[in-house]
Amino acid sequence: MNPATLRLLNQQLIAPQFNTPAEVVSRFGAMQAQEYRLMRWAVEMRTRRPSEQAFKKAFDNGEILRLHLMRGTWQLVSAGDYWPFLELCGPKSTAVINGWMASNKISIPEEEYRRYRDILAQTAADKGSVTKEDFVSALAEKDIRIDDHRLSYHIRMAELTGVLCSGDLLPMKASYALAASKVGPRPAGINRDESLLRLTFKYFNSHQPATLEDFVWWSGLNVSDCRRGIALLGSALRTERWKGREFYLTQDCRTRGFRKGCYLLIPPYDEYLIGYKSRDIVLPPQFSHKAHNNSGIFQPVVAFDGLICGNWAPFKPDLQLSFFVGEHPDCMQNRAWLNSYARFKK
Repeated sequence: MNPATLRLLNQQLIAPQFNTPAEVVSRFGAMQAQEYRLMRWAVEMRTRRPSEQAFKKAFDNGEILRLHLMRGTWQLVSAGDYWPFLELCGPKSTAVINGWMASNKISIPEEEYRRYRDILAQTAADKGSVTKEDFVSALAEKDIRIDDHRLSYHIRMAELTGVLCSGDLLPMKASYALAASKVGPRPAGINRDESLLRLTFKYFNSHQPATLEDFVWWSGLNVSDCRRGIALLGSALRTERWKGREFYLTQDCRTRGFRKGCYLLIPPYDEYLIGYKSRDIVLPPQFSHKAHNNSGIFQPVVAFDGLICGNWAPFKPDLQLSFFVGEHPDCMQNRAWLNSYARFKK
């Protein structure tokens, strides 16, 4: 087993199988979306014809949604997965955010939550798609002055209770909409085991080969929940050992389509790295600081045949390529990998 090759194929980074961004997001179940501008490339680079306009259309239409779903951080989910995964992951994320507030000595009474949530919801209902500045103005009309930090917690809690989700895709800032309007009303009778099975399958199907520890890290769920998800899948998963670690794979794991000599421009917070604890498979530990720091800040990286080997600057005209693993004197001769990003930006 070559884990790096299999991850490239199953993450759709080599020989992608999908035409639309919604198909990609649905396959992954959830995709990290911390970097607002580059989450678009993270999705579109996994389609056959990357297009920023295609991503915007899917986002504005509500086929793709962005919210704080897992680990208290931003993810993209498909409309079909929104309610089941919010029901499954919301309580743990709420606990994470409550812990952050406690560490920052911030306490928000339940009455304040309810009152402010109603104002946020009414603002979104009135305008359709709103920014944080719109919320500030609406609260000010009620003689409420609130600092940005506290408002952010109110917005996150409104997301996790299914009141707010993402609005239209703006160039530089997040917007919000009523979840019931954008996605539809919360369905009755969501079965937790069915949601857990769905999330577990989508994780391993898109990230394989991956370990139990990888899944626990990515999902933010308890170890017991993650073990149960694996058990629910039963024979749909198989295991292989590699260098003393046990990896899970689906029975139809992609193994064909890999081409040697392939460079990839990988955005920060991409699932290729952030989706695992076992990053050493593709990133030599002595160079981990080139890709991320201990505070969880991820950098844009270059991969060659699956190995993280350099950095790039997405918003510089020449992309400022630099390498820290191996020699790459001929990397600029084959410009197909660079042209794909250039076409995406048009």
